[in-house]
Amino acid sequence: MIENKLQKNWAKVKLNLDGSLVNSIAQVSCGGFLRNRPKGFIGGFVVKLVHLGAKGYPLLNWVTFELEAARPRQGRSQRTNRVPYLPITHLKGEMESPQPGSRGAEALKHMSPGSSISVAYHPFFGPYDDLLLLELDEKLLPDVLHERVVLRGQPDEDAVLCTQSKTYAMKFVGTSNSVLLVPPANHSEFYENPQKNDNNTDEEKVVAPVIKVVSGNMELIEAAPRLDKLKSLLSEKSYSFEDYDMGNLEENQESRIGLYNWDDLVDNIQASDEELRSGLQALSAVEINGYWRLVDGSYMDLILGMLLKNSVLNDWSLNALNEDEVVSTLESDGFPGVLARHCLHVYGNKANECMHSCVWKLDEKRVCVHFAREILKGGKRKLESFMDEWRQKIPDGMQPSFDFVEGEVLTERVGVETWVHAFSVASLPTTPAERFSILFRERPKWEWNDLQPYIRDLKVPGLSSEGLLLKYTRRTQPSPDTEPVFSAR
Repeated sequence: MIENKLQKNWAKVKLNLDGSLVNSIAQVSCGGFLRNRPKGFIGGFVVKLVHLGAKGYPLLNWVTFELEAARPRQGRSQRTNRVPYLPITHLKGEMESPQPGSRGAEALKHMSPGSSISVAYHPFFGPYDDLLLLELDEKLLPDVLHERVVLRGQPDEDAVLCTQSKTYAMKFVGTSNSVLLVPPANHSEFYENPQKNDNNTDEEKVVAPVIKVVSGNMELIEAAPRLDKLKSLLSEKSYSFEDYDMGNLEENQESRIGLYNWDDLVDNIQASDEELRSGLQALSAVEINGYWRLVDGSYMDLILGMLLKNSVLNDWSLNALNEDEVVSTLESDGFPGVLARHCLHVYGNKANECMHSCVWKLDEKRVCVHFAREILKGGKRKLESFMDEWRQKIPDGMQPSFDFVEGEVLTERVGVETWVHAFSVASLPTTPAERFSILFRERPKWEWNDLQPYIRDLKVPGLSSEGLLLKYTRRTQPSPDTEPVFSAR
């Protein structure tokens, strides 16, 4: 039998044709070809010691090997019906000598040049599908080691990894080489080494038991936060002037259906904490009794209108609104204090902040855009009619400019007349493919000045605005003097 022809320093190792390990023990060579193959051996392997993680950060204190199929010798036929046998050779390293009695990954980490060690199969060797390798760059490694990352996603979604400020898509990348995982010593102490030293004493050899063979690893790719779902969730139950009494939420479980607190949003939205807060701010969401809500547009119109009326009655300057005075007055008019403050946040900016009260200045553009949206809720309007009504609705001291509604309305020529209609960038999806699909359904061709306001908020890591245009549009320019026109690719 072939086993009888093996030299003393060989041990039998069974492998599947894909290189996955089955059982027994072998000493392997780091970076060299396995030599002296006995009869019936169908392929060689290159064995490499692989260091995972950045310098100074060994990944979970595990050491791994790669088995790479070696090129067969010319002139020899490959037989696929035999189980190969691997000879025992030396594992060469450039590290310190092994500590007496050390086992597991630590034994491999402290090897000296020219020394050898046995690599055995752990008694609990198996597939361990719940154990995955994650490839990281140096900037992410501290967050992982200090447990500042989290996986987010529902069972029907592709998981993402989030730090405090960024979101990363996760992709499994298969490898042609096999990777052997050796656990730390505290996971290997129960392993009994059947090999003894050559002097026939009872002292056991140092053994590094392999617990799993890995066929690939997870790779992280920075991605845009997936915030489209956020608006959908918050729109399930927006806050209006006909809303129920929020004070009864604790007593009425059914009334909380369709409401989401911060923890609910974190569980449902695939975004980092910072990106989620930015998304809530972009939607003008407000936290009421622990639940994040969108306020109905007509209710916000009512609150803003009452604030402007009180500014006339009380001779308030719109550039210096005292927060406490405004909130107190609106509360006396029947509005919740939290919504009175929310109105200042949505339509104003802090002019200065004192110990006792804040002073706010209404933002001219935001106030004008609010009234423009209200006017165009009724549908298309002639440009002249729209501008006349717009001037009448905005408060004294503010001047409307058509530049304010860039990304909020579209114009079209019908004969000699110009018409406008609402088309807000805030209503569009954040994924580029869906965004461009809707844009080209609205218009088959776009001039750059019209298109730019509807794509400048798209954030795709590693892809600029020019890259997005190349990917999703076709550019035509009849002559150098004309503006370029973009159509669907």
